[in-house]
Amino acid sequence: MIRKIGPLLFVSIVALNSVFGQVSYSIPEEMAKGSLVGNIAQDLGLDVKRLRSGKARIYTGESTEYIELNKERGVLVIKERIDRESLCGQTTPCALDFQIILENPMQFYSIAVEVTDINDNSPGFKNKEIKFEISETVQIGSKFVLDKAVDVDVGINGLRGYSLSSSDTFTLNPYRIGSSRTVEMVLKKHLDREKQERLFLVLTALDGGEPQLSGTMQIAINVLDANDNAPVCIQAEYKTNVKEDALKGAALTVVSASDADEGQHGHIQYSISNVPDSAVELFYVDKETGVVTLMGHLDYEKFRHYEIDVQASDKGGNSDVCKVIIEVLDTNDNPPAINIMSTSSTISEDVKQGTVLTMMNVQDPDSEENGKVNCVLNKNSNFKITSTSNNVFTLVTENELDREITSQHNITVTCSDEGVPSLSSSVTLTLQISDVNDNSPLFERSSYEAYIVENNTPGLSIFTVKARDADWNQNARVSYILEDSSVNGVPVSSYVSVSADSGVIHAVRSFDYEQIKDFQFRVKAQDGGSPPLSSNVTVKVLIQDQNDNPPQVLYPVQTGGSLVAEMVPRSADVGYLVTKVVAVDVDSGQNAWLSYKLQKATDRALFEVGLQNGEIRTIRGVTDKDAVKQRLTVIVEDNGQPSRSATVIVNVAVADSFPEVLSEFTDYTQDKEYNDNLTFYLVLALAVVSFLFITCLVVIISVKIYRWRQSRVLYHSNLPVIPYYPPRYSDTLGTGTLQHVYNYEVCRTNDSRKSDCKFGTVGSQNVLIMDPSSTGTMQRIQSEKNILDEPDSPLEV
Repeated sequence: MIRKIGPLLFVSIVALNSVFGQVSYSIPEEMAKGSLVGNIAQDLGLDVKRLRSGKARIYTGESTEYIELNKERGVLVIKERIDRESLCGQTTPCALDFQIILENPMQFYSIAVEVTDINDNSPGFKNKEIKFEISETVQIGSKFVLDKAVDVDVGINGLRGYSLSSSDTFTLNPYRIGSSRTVEMVLKKHLDREKQERLFLVLTALDGGEPQLSGTMQIAINVLDANDNAPVCIQAEYKTNVKEDALKGAALTVVSASDADEGQHGHIQYSISNVPDSAVELFYVDKETGVVTLMGHLDYEKFRHYEIDVQASDKGGNSDVCKVIIEVLDTNDNPPAINIMSTSSTISEDVKQGTVLTMMNVQDPDSEENGKVNCVLNKNSNFKITSTSNNVFTLVTENELDREITSQHNITVTCSDEGVPSLSSSVTLTLQISDVNDNSPLFERSSYEAYIVENNTPGLSIFTVKARDADWNQNARVSYILEDSSVNGVPVSSYVSVSADSGVIHAVRSFDYEQIKDFQFRVKAQDGGSPPLSSNVTVKVLIQDQNDNPPQVLYPVQTGGSLVAEMVPRSADVGYLVTKVVAVDVDSGQNAWLSYKLQKATDRALFEVGLQNGEIRTIRGVTDKDAVKQRLTVIVEDNGQPSRSATVIVNVAVADSFPEVLSEFTDYTQDKEYNDNLTFYLVLALAVVSFLFITCLVVIISVKIYRWRQSRVLYHSNLPVIPYYPPRYSDTLGTGTLQHVYNYEVCRTNDSRKSDCKFGTVGSQNVLIMDPSSTGTMQRIQSEKNILDEPDSPLEV
């Protein structure tokens, strides 16, 4: 059954838009997994959808998560079995404290769940049996201290009392739960060892739960003679204080008791008879001196108070118990523990001031001033840290962020307590700043000029424009766009194109300097952000002239039919102006500078051409011996690299009358036609002879290849080698009629293609050895005489 203590709900609204509240519940321990704790959504006044959208989760710090949040139903349920005794021991009330964290916006609520005790533990004794050796002279009313039982349950479920098995010799002293008295067995009848040497009793411890649980301990009593006085503690309680950082071996207090007996019966020894489980090996008492010594390390944050029983016993078995109360004092031995409750690892650079980035829970288990904590940041003017509630700190933005200046912040949070000396802890938070598109692309120059030589190949790269964007990733990805414009009424896109990725400007067409000297256009650089940002730049393209036009002769005009001749009278003197060659070049600059030279002339000693003006003048006087027909070839060259030229033929007639000129130039025309026909036939004859030569060469090569292929076919076969003799000779088994004997030594392998054929010299004894696998045989031929004296002897193989 769940008893609801809340809703103890309070809401605190701060400047960071974070909501804080607290709800308390009460549940019994040992509830089954999945059991309902409470409807947290209803108690906090939250919608279940808010739990899902805010990614609600439970934050317990470094503690075990016993309770989980069901976001679909908005309830808290048991996640792990809860054992109140393991969780809190004897501390009451026992509560689980945790927080529920919400995001977008960040919120948290403190939850306290009280765990109530159920009677699930029976009382128990440290020892299952206790033995006493009691002198028979012990007086009636003597007390014998028994071990106390321990019940880890609390309240009504804890230890309620003791009972002793039926006995006419011993009884229990009345025992009140919660008192500091020990459990004592009192002698009510004198012992008589001769009648009963040993007694066995049972001590039963009972709790107050329902159903009632109990635990037992056996008491074995051995009756002795003599010693009839028990030790008595000088003080019933010894109190001492010790710091938690006390060193091992430190003396805490001295327990002292007295015994009225003498000798061995009055010798007292000390021992720890009752100690909490957590302090079994923590304390030690010297059995002779009663000095209580620290044997371990104390921790104020775990145990602040110890009670141990020191038993003073004599040799006769009499004893008394002295209680030692040890108070542990706190020292500043724990640095603050920083636990990140929620954090953002990445934020946008345009985030608003005051945005919560991280929520931290800082705990210091020390007490008072030693447990008070303050947190500060390293030198970082963009952020600040504030305390929103007890032990909860938030990191928020204080100034505007700029990713282009700093893309990552390493924020160190240092938390210090107020102890002396102060202890501190620090944690470094790495915060990535995500980019927003707040920077437009910028070109490297305000304007560009590019040069290209005319007659370029379409697609030629002219120039590259480059723009840079300070943003990152997609926001910094620059695309280049050719803005719409026109050049002489024609769209600029028919002149150039721009690569969208690289900014390379390509020529779309071949340019002609004589038609267009320069043009300009605008290129826009646009980033990939949303919305995109852009900038533009002007690019001016200058066409450079190329010597691509030869000079054009304007005068004299070259006609295809009739001949035009310049008349020079025979009376012409030196420097007589015959004519002037006029030419132009449409190129510009030095490509259009023209020079004139006389290439060929019928009489070079008669005429000259002006280098710059193209004037043809006589360089001597004309005589009667000069031919009437004068043919001049003038070459006109420009000054380009390489230079281009044009030739013009100037016919000059040296005569005083027109009829004389007419007859001479008519014969000249007929001679020219005859020379032209002769050249044609010579070229035709040369072509025919070349064709016949190439045809013969191809036929010869074909025949050679055919014969070579036939010989390879035979060479690859496995047929036996059979000697061949001409028809006019016959083989008679070594006594042949061949007038001249040629002998060969043939060595063959299984693969005839790898055979070696060796032609031996002529001798009186030669052998032709065949492969044993061959189907034919050849006997050894011996020649008694060398008859190579007749060189004309035929030999066929």
